[in-house]
Amino acid sequence: MSALITAVLTASYLGLLGVVFAETGLLLGFFLPGDSLLITAGLLAAQGSLSLPLVMLACTLGAILGDSLGYAIGAKFGPQVFNRPGSRWLKPEFVERTRAYFQRYGARTLVIARFVPVIRTFAPTLAGVGQMPYRTFLAYNVLGGVLWGAGVPLAGAALGKLVPHLDRYIVLVIAVVVVLSLIPVLLEALRSRAWDSSGR
Repeated sequence: MSALITAVLTASYLGLLGVVFAETGLLLGFFLPGDSLLITAGLLAAQGSLSLPLVMLACTLGAILGDSLGYAIGAKFGPQVFNRPGSRWLKPEFVERTRAYFQRYGARTLVIARFVPVIRTFAPTLAGVGQMPYRTFLAYNVLGGVLWGAGVPLAGAALGKLVPHLDRYIVLVIAVVVVLSLIPVLLEALRSRAWDSSGR
């Protein structure tokens, strides 16, 4: 049995919530296995080892609460960090650029970032640094949290029912998920470049 499968079964629902919360809310949580964890939990739910509704609920709550913490960290400590005089890298101009970016692309960035490893860890903190209005942030935090936290395990469960013994190929499944998760980044980069080139 895969170590990841064993870990998911051992940690159960609170463990899923905690890992998702840490990955999305704590900057040091970027290395945690978000997508692979959700896919694995969905596969296990398809086998009857876990309850799919509880998996979806735990992952969604962890995602929403984690992003809220990330936003709070960015909003509280961002201005202090980037206003240090004489700093070579942490300059106030970064805050202004971040604010401008989130005014223009913030909503869709928060949703798309959910599906991209590492980026989903830092996106809510940058939204806080950029002083994105909290009501706007919360709305897209919830939307992205539901789409990712419920959608990915649901997709894993659907695949598990369609393909017997898919859990035996969990490494391959995770590799495919990682590749697919990079597609939104490429599309958004191309779209942003086209937008800037058009002069809009």
